[in-house]
Amino acid sequence: MFRSIGKVRLGIDIAIAIVFFAVSARSQFYFTDSPALVPLIAGIMAAALAVRRLSPALSLAIAWLGAIVQMALLLAPLPSNLAVLGVLYVTAAYGSRLVLWLGAASVVVGSVTVAGYLFIIGISTTNGGLATAATEASVTTIAVLLGFALAWTAGALVRTMFRAREIQDAKRIADAVAQAEQERARIARDMHDVVAHSLAVVVAQANGARYAGRADPQIALDTLGTISQTAGSALADVRVLLAQLRHREAEGPQPSIADIDALFAQIRRAGMDLTIDIDPAPLGDVPAAVQLAVYRILQEALTNGLRHGDGEPVAVSLAWFPRSVRLAVSNPVGGSARQPASEPGHGIIGMRERASLVGGSLDIDHSADRFTVRAEIPWEAR
Repeated sequence: MFRSIGKVRLGIDIAIAIVFFAVSARSQFYFTDSPALVPLIAGIMAAALAVRRLSPALSLAIAWLGAIVQMALLLAPLPSNLAVLGVLYVTAAYGSRLVLWLGAASVVVGSVTVAGYLFIIGISTTNGGLATAATEASVTTIAVLLGFALAWTAGALVRTMFRAREIQDAKRIADAVAQAEQERARIARDMHDVVAHSLAVVVAQANGARYAGRADPQIALDTLGTISQTAGSALADVRVLLAQLRHREAEGPQPSIADIDALFAQIRRAGMDLTIDIDPAPLGDVPAAVQLAVYRILQEALTNGLRHGDGEPVAVSLAWFPRSVRLAVSNPVGGSARQPASEPGHGIIGMRERASLVGGSLDIDHSADRFTVRAEIPWEAR
């Protein structure tokens, strides 16, 4: 029933009510034959103003109480009745839905009540009879109805503005949450690509060094150098991703198609043969988002081939057409990779997400002896 408006606003409303009471209580002495009753009505209306924002429902009830007391005492319209305009305003601007419509009903019922009351007062005070009393009551009622309706409508407009602002704030919060979720998903994909690829290379190199080192220690030393380089690169990438988690505004460097050759070299050093076909080559400036998607999809597909392949060469093809790029990575599979295509892992899900983020598509062909990743990503040369 009571709203939280703060002590400052409540103090301002009470101060306004006190000033209103002081002015309206004395100015009405000249407009009535019962000046002793004027402060009573002024006090009730001032009380309605004092709590109008704290409790619009209570303010409306107090205003009706003042009007009923005034009519019961047969007092003529008084300047303190102007407080009703402020009360009707807050019922529409700050009241609940019920209070909002109670305020609208008060506009109509109040106007009709004023018409009947003024007609009764007019009969007793006007010498012109019923016609004159009805005319004066009608004119006054129209003015009262317009004033009441204007006050309530102004409050309803303010209420609509508040509601629109709340909706905008809620939308802004929802957009921020969605953006944060997208950012976390992107960082998770990058973390998976970096860690999974680097660990696969490290494991393959370590296994090779363990067997080759017995025959030739130099091979073991060279392999340890490759492991150190791969782990150091992965550590640098992970640090960049962690920095983005700590500082969301920081954008770390992202790999591009210029880094694809280094990726191929790293895979070859890990012991996997590649057959690469890039035709045609890109003829323009490739958008950064497309470059990142192509690199990450190749990285994940080659990592799968390194982990699940049977040692046979992996075929890689890239075709940069004027409006799209098509890539395919096909590798033979061993027993460890015979997993149904209906159960995709995080890597496959991540590749599909990366392709869809730039408007592309990705298909997986998992046959009895080969695993093929095909992707098509739209782009236009600049």
